[in-house]
Parts: sequence; structure tokens; C-alpha cells
Amino acid sequence: MISLSLAEVETLVGGRLHDVPDPQARITGPVVIDSRKVTPGALFAALRGERADGHDFAAQAVADGAVAVLAARPVGVPAVVVEDVTVALGRLAAGVVRRLPAAVVGVTGSSGKTSTKDLIAQLLRRLGPTVAPPGSYNNEQGLPLTVLSADAGTRYLVLEYGARGAGHITYLTGIARPRVGVVLNVGTAHLGEFGSREAIAAAKGELVEALAEDGLAVLNADDPLVAGMAARTRARVVTFGESARADVRAEEVTLDEQARAAFTLRTPDGSARVQLRLHGEHQVGNALAAACVAREFGMSVEETAAALSEATAVSRWRMEVTERPDGVTVVNDAYNANPDSVRAALKALVAMARGRRTWAVLGQMAELGDASGEEHDAIGRLAVRLDVNRLVVVGQQAARIHAGAKLEGSWGEESVFVPDAEAAVELLHRELRPGDVVLIKASRAAGLERIAEALLADQPEVSR
Repeated sequence: MISLSLAEVETLVGGRLHDVPDPQARITGPVVIDSRKVTPGALFAALRGERADGHDFAAQAVADGAVAVLAARPVGVPAVVVEDVTVALGRLAAGVVRRLPAAVVGVTGSSGKTSTKDLIAQLLRRLGPTVAPPGSYNNEQGLPLTVLSADAGTRYLVLEYGARGAGHITYLTGIARPRVGVVLNVGTAHLGEFGSREAIAAAKGELVEALAEDGLAVLNADDPLVAGMAARTRARVVTFGESARADVRAEEVTLDEQARAAFTLRTPDGSARVQLRLHGEHQVGNALAAACVAREFGMSVEETAAALSEATAVSRWRMEVTERPDGVTVVNDAYNANPDSVRAALKALVAMARGRRTWAVLGQMAELGDASGEEHDAIGRLAVRLDVNRLVVVGQQAARIHAGAKLEGSWGEESVFVPDAEAAVELLHRELRPGDVVLIKASRAAGLERIAEALLADQPEVSR
């Protein structure tokens, strides 16, 4: 973070100083919401969570080196007191981003945001100092914290913009207005909150509406709801996809034995061959979006192709592929799930297997509202049509996946329902054979990463 005095923080957040002997004392360290991460010079934001209230840790944070606490009430140590700490974080970030020289790149979409953000950051780091969030810091707390981790040397600031309702992205763009806005897709994630894909598209399009006239909207030509957002922005528009009408497109796409895509990257400036190290054909679209951003900032098509070919998975539990010494391949994609991302993961599983026995261990897809039963049923049916060998459905909220599989085909033991992760682990330990490929995927709340961890426990990891 850039250095600020407590008096400056007070002004930016609209708060008041309390128990502050020196208003000119400066924040020189990070802004943190976890008191265990306090370092000398930090500002500790005391948020109230479901399990703990940050205000209870204010004194310890200052004892550990925090200059002050951003708090909703006096806490007996130097504090900037505000009505709402989350809102104040946003105001502080908005004030800081205006002082930064960095170009802001924003990414949104129903799926693929984090993988694309990671790709963009890896490309832009070749051009200059780049800040991007760890994992999926894309809400009203995570986005400001990412902004506040940038400093005067930051040239590129890559941010995720998440939405669980209308107006959420507008709020986030009010904190950090992007120069480049990327919209990946409009799927069925959070359908329960929005009610329809059209409503999701309206919310995602808030990102391009926020762009200035000299900005750039990067839109998916293969998704009609995204392509239609061109009419909602004053900015220039560049499209990506596999269709001939896309400005930046992929041609001659092939998959290797690990479902890693190779393709010809074709742009208005020329073409070059790309060999991704990421797993799944769905990564092609993410790579094309990243290429559009790199092109905007002057990276040549040859350098872009080379950078994409060297890029690796950064955020955990997203198509993490590990081969055990016994030849079992574990694909941990358990960070989150929605119908679109589960379909992509199942297709990647089948492509990766190449004749080996496949296991899909699937849990709940959350936040689908009234469409939940239908969407879970459809995933079970898809697993049968893709000829997945074994389907393990974990938890009552995912039971319709099992029902859909049973209705789609005359399966016997191929589809199994188990009540929890522990039962899934027991089944897998008993029945896995060398050479099997196991996909594990569910919404975050299901916690199925525990299954992957159990399968890899006490196994020397050989990452691919």
C-alpha cells in the first residue's frame, strides 16, 4: 500500500480518529483483516464475521505493530472509527487507486474469472510490476484489499468483479474503475439469486458500462449474451472466441493426453502457436481473453503465445492434476462449481483419461434456486452420455445427480450415492486401481477438497 497518515485515512473513509496521539503517524504496511497477519506499520480492519469479531483482536493487533485499527467503535487503542468497516475499506481503496499509476484490468463472468485473472497477471508481469488477488478476492471486501496491496510502483492492477445481485459490480467499479473490462461468459452460477440468465447478463454488463470512452471492453464472441454487451459500452470493443467473427481467436485446437489444449492464436497483428499447461479445453477461451488484454498493452503475438505456453495454475483447487506413484491421477477442482464449470470439468476428465478408467466425484452446486433439481439431474445424465466409468455423488443436496444418472442409463454400480466426504474416501480407497483418473468437484460449501487431500495423503506428489 502507498503510505498514508492516519489523518489522510480519516478523510478518505469519512471517519474520526479515536485514541490517536499523533494524527500524522503513517500506515507503511499492509491493510489486513486477519490480526494474525499484522506486521509493523499495518492497518488492521476489524470486521465482524460469523465466528469472530475483529474488534476483539484490536489491542493485540496494535501490540503486534499495527499503527491503528479501522473500527466501528472505539477499541481502546488508536483507531479510525467509522459506521461500517466494509464500506470504509471500499472508500479507502477508492482513494488509494486514484493515487496509483496502475492501469486497472477487470474480469467478470459466470465461470473462469479466477483462472483468467491468473493468466492475465502472468502475462502482464512480463511488461511491468503487476498486482492481482490471491484466489477469488472478488467481493466488497476482497477487491478493496487487493487494491490496497498495490503501491506507487504497480503498473498493472488485475481485479475480479463478482456479483450476487444487480448493482454489485457497479459498486465495485465505483471503488476501482477499470480501463480494460473482460466479460467471459453468462452461465447459470448464482441463478437462484438472479432468476434468469438475462438477469445475470444485465449484472455482468455493469462492468463494461463503467468503462470510459478511451477504455477497452473484451467480450466473448461465442456467447450471444456477452457479445450483445457491445451496445452497452462507450469503450472500444475487442472480441475473442473460436468463431470466425472473433477479433482474437483460436484455430486448430487439439488436446494432448492430459487434456491440455494447443491452438493457433490468430490476431489482427499475426498468429502464433500456443501449447497450454492448463488442463481442459475450456481454458482456451480464458487464454484468448488474456491475449486480448496483453495485446492492448503492447505485447506482441509471439510473446503472448510464449507467455501463455509457460503460464501455470496459480490459485488452488482449480484443475490441480497430481499423479500418485501408483498411477492414479487426482484432479482436484473442488474450489467451486456451477453447471457450466462441471460440464467443462467432466469433458476434461474424459479427454484426459484416454482409455483409463474415469471417476467423477461430484457434490452440490449451490445457489441455483428453483433450477437446482433440474441442473443437478442434467449433470448426472451428462456423466452417462460422456461415458464416465464411475460416478460418486456426495451429500443429500447433490442426490439429483445420482438420480439423473440412473434415469439416463441402465447403470448398476456405476453411479453411487454416499452421504458425506468420509464415505466417499472410504469407497475410493477400497476401489481405486492403478491408472484410474479421479475428478473431484463441488461448490465450496461442500468441502470436497478433503477427498483430494485424503487421496494424496502420504503420497509423494508428482505434479504435472
